[in-house]
Amino acid sequence: MKTSQSGVKTKKGNLILDNHKLSYHYERFEKWVAGEKVAPISVDMALTRSCGAMCSFCYAMVQEPQERTAIKTHHALNLLDDFADIGVKGVSLISDGESTLSPAYVPFIEHAANVGIDVGNATNAWDWKPEKIDRVLPNLKWVRFTVAAGTPSRYAEIMYKSSENTKVFDNAISNIKYAVDLKKKLNLDVTLGIQMVLMPEFKDEIIPFAKLGVDLGVDYAVIKHCSDDTEGTLGVDYSKYAALNDLLIEAESLSNNNTKVIVKWSKIEEGSDCSYTAMYGPQFLLQISGSGLVAPSGMFFNAKYSKLHIGNFTEERFIDIFNSERYSRSMRYLCSERFNAKTMMGSLPIQHYLNAAIDNHIKDIKKIKNKESDIKPLHVNFL
Repeated sequence: MKTSQSGVKTKKGNLILDNHKLSYHYERFEKWVAGEKVAPISVDMALTRSCGAMCSFCYAMVQEPQERTAIKTHHALNLLDDFADIGVKGVSLISDGESTLSPAYVPFIEHAANVGIDVGNATNAWDWKPEKIDRVLPNLKWVRFTVAAGTPSRYAEIMYKSSENTKVFDNAISNIKYAVDLKKKLNLDVTLGIQMVLMPEFKDEIIPFAKLGVDLGVDYAVIKHCSDDTEGTLGVDYSKYAALNDLLIEAESLSNNNTKVIVKWSKIEEGSDCSYTAMYGPQFLLQISGSGLVAPSGMFFNAKYSKLHIGNFTEERFIDIFNSERYSRSMRYLCSERFNAKTMMGSLPIQHYLNAAIDNHIKDIKKIKNKESDIKPLHVNFL
């Protein structure tokens, strides 16, 4: 049976990975519908553009060229203060760089806890050593490890361009195991998961990946699609995903009480097409590059989208960027008839679920319901 978009029941609560959580922030959504300017609920960002991996599925590869401004620790801490002032609730360290490599990484997570902002972290775990894990894990809501394959040689081939350099796999798995053990030892509330970005040619690793997740004892192992740009630079053949259904269903069947194997079915089945033309999602889920660039979505980090480059928080305070007419103008443009998401950006952005849901709401196809009084799912502040 396929995983439902409504979420997966875990020991800690309902885990929603294949849908949005805007219903639980309905008051802010309602204000936006009424024409008010609202702050994003969640921000996806990186603290650096640097990354030691060379993943063949990496969308950051098509987000160049842009200037690589260094984010210093004081920039990062000021950013959190501004987030707190305007009402941002959750920050995901994900985006276009490996944030664990930044000197600001540990101070950022510790300061976020002090100002009341939830933080989650996506990482390859290569530089996520025990001394860092000890300091940050108690302050994180979730950690998602990028694990491209379940076998060492294929992992190294996909993430490091060399099937022989399996030390990168061994290093990552060692650090993941340390985090799993520390969570148990300290009885931490953090959710730990591994993620496979599936390209059809990686199909031989679907079952080994799922088995690895179960063996590691992480809370979940998720398999998702691979995004691509308008030129198809990464070469994703979306027509080939359908043939993987039986393998993906088999993978989900490996779930047990401790580890849930989850497939993001909606995006895999939808392919590169989308039902919407307007880009509503960035109003509530903003993305910021590891260069400090503030743009509505990672789809627009590349220099060819410079008219949507709103500012850089290493050069001016984020609160001033947010309050600027540049910010408002960019958001209005993406929601206007002048913008067409089908032809003017890459496939399946991180705001995809929000875009589709808000589009359906506006068109009276399916209304977004107010669930603010309902039992909250896990990680409610990460849309």
